[in-house]
Amino acid sequence: MIADLAADGDDLDRLVSDLDVAAWALPTPAPGWTVAHQIAHLAATFRMAGLAAADPDQFVAMTGRLGADFNANVTAALSGYLAEEPAELLRRWRDERAWAEKSLGALPMNHLVPWLVRPLPAAVLAMAGMMELFAHGQDVADALGVRRTFTDRIGQIVGFAVRTWDFGYQARGLETPDVEFRFEITAPSGALWEFGPADSPERVTGPAEDFCLLVTRRRHRDDLAVRAQGEIATHWLEIAQAYRGPAGPGREPGQFADRAN
Repeated sequence: MIADLAADGDDLDRLVSDLDVAAWALPTPAPGWTVAHQIAHLAATFRMAGLAAADPDQFVAMTGRLGADFNANVTAALSGYLAEEPAELLRRWRDERAWAEKSLGALPMNHLVPWLVRPLPAAVLAMAGMMELFAHGQDVADALGVRRTFTDRIGQIVGFAVRTWDFGYQARGLETPDVEFRFEITAPSGALWEFGPADSPERVTGPAEDFCLLVTRRRHRDDLAVRAQGEIATHWLEIAQAYRGPAGPGREPGQFADRAN
């Protein structure tokens, strides 16, 4: 798990390691966020993960000081990193990544680590880190006009998204349906990853990359090869998200029509 987390971080590092100053200021599809904002967000997230794993009491004290405004908390977390020049921001992100990987890797993967809503096993927090790298890495790739390729490591993100399938309901104040979905997701290698009861009438199928783009809201469902059967599953495609907090506006249909995603 930690090796997969580190490998995904290395993939994103290769995208940004040689960027000039102008490229760090490029706008990404997230309104108001540049490439620098994306890396700053990841640096802040990995710093929190490292602190949660290495010093749980200090993490709890830190999160206890957060306000009720989610977006204000995010802005505050980014501010110190965005004040840096790109070379220093890159260095700090690498340091935060390394600390989080080391701190999580020192724990048994089933060890509970404090997190923002409730404690998580270290393995699940590492999966969440991979989801963050996927999502914000996609924004960086889109800003740079880069088409990413994925290995079966993406299965960790698929598993995390299946685990957090109810987040979209929670983010919108909707009641979570009392149903189990069947997920049949095709890996980059062609393997089939199956979750949930085989006889469920509510089914979600499609390629892993598209599934992850859906649950991170980096592509509109109309532009993806993810399909649903059943009324509840069909609605879920509209609200799916694998992260806490506001859903955000997502992406528009056809927004990336000039790219082969």
